[in-house]
Amino acid sequence: MRINERIRISPVRLIDENNQQLGVVPTAEALERAREAELDLVEVSPTSTPPVCRIMDYGKHLYEQKRKIKLNLKKQHTVTLKEIRLRPKIDDHDRDIKVQQAIGFLEKGHKVQITMMFRGREMMHQNLGKQIMDEIVEQLQDKAKPERPPILLGKRMNIVMVPLKVQ
Repeated sequence: MRINERIRISPVRLIDENNQQLGVVPTAEALERAREAELDLVEVSPTSTPPVCRIMDYGKHLYEQKRKIKLNLKKQHTVTLKEIRLRPKIDDHDRDIKVQQAIGFLEKGHKVQITMMFRGREMMHQNLGKQIMDEIVEQLQDKAKPERPPILLGKRMNIVMVPLKVQ
């Protein structure tokens, strides 16, 4: 590694491998101490006066940073929106199965959108769809709460259920 003369003369604030401040020393001396310790001289804060350098194993430092980032990503949980579709003519048993699916999603921490789809003359019986939606909300009340009341958009009635532990 070639170092120009300006860098050799300029002083740096040095921190050794044990996090002990060694004070302000010339760059050449800091490099020599790093070589003696068989470690790297890393510039930690280049904007301060004088610049701060630390004697450390740079490869190990990079590895630990990547590992920290990876562990933080593992701990994160993204909430996704799961959809369950129903029709107004759904049988009680089939509705119960859909509710069990919704409970599974809610326990994993996901939001659940329940969609009631109407076709043709079923639009005349929106009250049946609303009644079924109310029953589902009642069945899920110990696991989730509705984000807003059911809304009819075109031929679909939607409600979004949010898990209780998230809020």
